[in-house]
Amino acid sequence: MERLRIEGLRFHTIGPVNLIVDRSECIGITGPSGVGKTLFLRSVADMAPHTGKLFLDHTESNEMTGPEWRKKVGLLPSESSWWFDTVGEHFNSVEEKWFKALGFDGQVMKWEVSRLSSGERQRLALLRLLCNHPKVLLLDEPTANLDSDNIRQAERFLSDYRLGTESSVIWISHDIAQLKRVSSCCFILKDNQLLKI
Repeated sequence: MERLRIEGLRFHTIGPVNLIVDRSECIGITGPSGVGKTLFLRSVADMAPHTGKLFLDHTESNEMTGPEWRKKVGLLPSESSWWFDTVGEHFNSVEEKWFKALGFDGQVMKWEVSRLSSGERQRLALLRLLCNHPKVLLLDEPTANLDSDNIRQAERFLSDYRLGTESSVIWISHDIAQLKRVSSCCFILKDNQLLKI
């Protein structure tokens, strides 16, 4: 049942954080801006200095290379990076139904990245991440740039993906109502601790 286990994680001035996220489970995390939520996700993705132990399916992170870990424990940052001119150049392969589920048609692969809105970038960055079929999704404000219709569409898509693949999700948002919709339990990061709410 257990997918991700975090033991005694310390980063910056925060911790220790202990957390277990089961298969197909989504947990929500909120907290004031600047408190360290993004740094928490970056630490779990092994992209920021930290101490403590991280386990994926009972295998410790230090038994894999950083790139191997990050392929399985995928981080979606709040602002995505794009390094090629067109959308299609950023994808090796992706299921066409995923594009449709997030409101795109096949033409999107030919679009210039420069013409994308912030919301389009956010949805496409999510699809790009899912091409690796991660077992854990670390989502940093994944719908912050979306209108209400696209927010609901993205929430449904992520729920279907999570349940269909038994992936675990850590979802960060300032929107408590959203976290209650998408997650089985919520935490707040404050006073250098992760507290259940």
